[in-house]
Amino acid sequence: MADNKENDTLTENSNTMYQLHKKKLLTVVSLAFILLIGVAATTNKDKGSKPNLKVLPKDISHEELEKIMKGFNVSLGVKCGYCHAPAKTDPKKLDFSSDEKPEKNVAREMMRMTAKINKKYFDHAGAQQPAAITCITCHNGNTHPQSKITLPPPPPER
Repeated sequence: MADNKENDTLTENSNTMYQLHKKKLLTVVSLAFILLIGVAATTNKDKGSKPNLKVLPKDISHEELEKIMKGFNVSLGVKCGYCHAPAKTDPKKLDFSSDEKPEKNVAREMMRMTAKINKKYFDHAGAQQPAAITCITCHNGNTHPQSKITLPPPPPER
């Protein structure tokens, strides 16, 4: 009878240890899963290069790219669809990597032009300063710049 009590005690201890290890394992697996989800949720998905960037740096952050694009919106008084074509699969969405619309290439040329002007005329020994010429300098909220120069009327004929 004593052996049965000893066996029962050993069996209970084994079950208790098994349950304890099972709880520890479950806790470790749960914590690892939570950690993995947390890392995945906070990882910057923009570390990779953006498709079809030809003037802007390919490793530009999403925030910086969005800031530049919003600058275009304000400077030209347009929405994103002015330069970006609708997606083929869903016309309500935009295909940001498409070069289908000529306005996108015009924007690239304008970016190159303003960068060249700023470098040539306003880059004082590489000083870190904001660009002197930007889209809004000429566009002022219009898709096509309007001349602010008013010429005097021609002299009367004699």
